[in-house]
Amino acid sequence: MTTPPKIDRRAALIALGGAGVVATGLAVSRFAIARGETNVVVIGGGPGGATVAGELKRLAPKLNVTLIEKDKRYTSCFFSNHYIAGERSFDSITHTFSGLKKRGVNVRRGTVRSIDAKNKKVQFGKTLEANYDLLVVAPGISLVYDSIEGYSKDATKVMPHAWQGGVQSKILRARLEKMPDGGTVVLAPPKMPYRCPPGPYERACLIAHYLKTKKPKSKLIILDAKFSFSKQPVFEEAFQRYYKDIIELHLSNDIDDFGVSRVDVRTGEIYTPAGLIVKADVANIIPRQTAGEIALKSGLAEGDWCPIKPDNFRSSKSEDIYVLGDASIAKAMPKSAFSAHSQAKTVVADILDRLDVKDAGDVRLQNTCWSMLAPDDSAIIGATYQPGELNGSEQLLAEGSYVSKPGETAEVRRQNYKDSIAWYETLTNDVYAKQAS
Repeated sequence: MTTPPKIDRRAALIALGGAGVVATGLAVSRFAIARGETNVVVIGGGPGGATVAGELKRLAPKLNVTLIEKDKRYTSCFFSNHYIAGERSFDSITHTFSGLKKRGVNVRRGTVRSIDAKNKKVQFGKTLEANYDLLVVAPGISLVYDSIEGYSKDATKVMPHAWQGGVQSKILRARLEKMPDGGTVVLAPPKMPYRCPPGPYERACLIAHYLKTKKPKSKLIILDAKFSFSKQPVFEEAFQRYYKDIIELHLSNDIDDFGVSRVDVRTGEIYTPAGLIVKADVANIIPRQTAGEIALKSGLAEGDWCPIKPDNFRSSKSEDIYVLGDASIAKAMPKSAFSAHSQAKTVVADILDRLDVKDAGDVRLQNTCWSMLAPDDSAIIGATYQPGELNGSEQLLAEGSYVSKPGETAEVRRQNYKDSIAWYETLTNDVYAKQAS
């Protein structure tokens, strides 16, 4: 990718403002909407789902909008690396749904058990259900624990993945704090696709910064199942500049696979197909991922992820169901918080157009991802996306791509860091309608 002469950093901030599923026809009138008889149900209270729910109520207050979320509060996985390394508090990455409730969203708590597309019902909790005219599915990811021998959900209490915000982030931070100086941390990123492609390498930088300042005799070993990774030149520059004696990077190649094939939770030993065995004092194991379980159970996926129509994110399996965020197959568009937020605005525009209640205006698909490398030093990557044809199929294609490069000035990187902090606050304020709370 190439960097344009001038990156419009402010644009990213301003822009924030069951198997056998069948397609069914939508028959909704303006009178039904006015009488409060039209129901949109949203599954998942992350950046994608919460944005859809809040924006629909803001732009079409007469719509009945129900958001179903299993947790009382949402703790973001994005920026959790800052918390894990002691750079942010846990509360600063945790958000309530009070703003959405004040806006008029019916927030219901519970795990979704099933989607009945024929009868347009969602079952959740132990006995609860919700009827819908249109359904938005934003379930995030599921983790395939048994993709690594010896790994399991129980194993995450000792070898956390910390790839879903909340308790797992706390476990990883606590284990780093308890590790003696001179200990070994192992970070194991998976093969693509997975949530937040640059995330493991930002985490490596921030953990290494923590070790450098708190436990300087320690080291961090990266066992990577991939040949290359996002923002690699910038990250490798940071590894050398800041953490040369701390980070040890093992990338896979045509001969050696340094992904993790087996773990021994009792001994802390980690095994790679290349024959390397590392004993970890702290192990951060990030396993293979799929679309959230409810999407798989409901027949919305093909393989591990959910196919969608790239111009509106309607499910390829059902005309009245949308799938967005990490669970969707958005091709060039990465699985990230800002992608989900941007996709949500597209979904809202399509729903309002279908219901003939409001023109949502111009909506652009875009992504921006920030990575903190060290204090006052952050890198950025991003692009805009348009539906287009590639290899005979309609999909989202990137345009206007930009990415940080090695050798940038300290002032550029410092500004990146400042912009990233502003971006997080702007995004989460918008997603969770904090101006309404």
